[in-house]
Amino acid sequence: MSKIKEYLKLTPVASYFVRVFKKDKEGKYPTSTNLKMMHGINKISIVMFSICVLVLIYRFFIRGY
Repeated sequence: MSKIKEYLKLTPVASYFVRVFKKDKEGKYPTSTNLKMMHGINKISIVMFSICVLVLIYRFFIRGY
């Protein structure tokens, strides 16, 4: 049971989302142009995914699909 709980931990994922959407003021993480581009693309992907999930929930509950 403890292995299953360990696999289902979402703290690394949540910390990544927080790290992507806020500025690194402490200089804790390395910065390069490629890394900045990757994080920018990830931000766009996360926002698009969130919008799509909201649309699917709307269609499922409101429209009855």
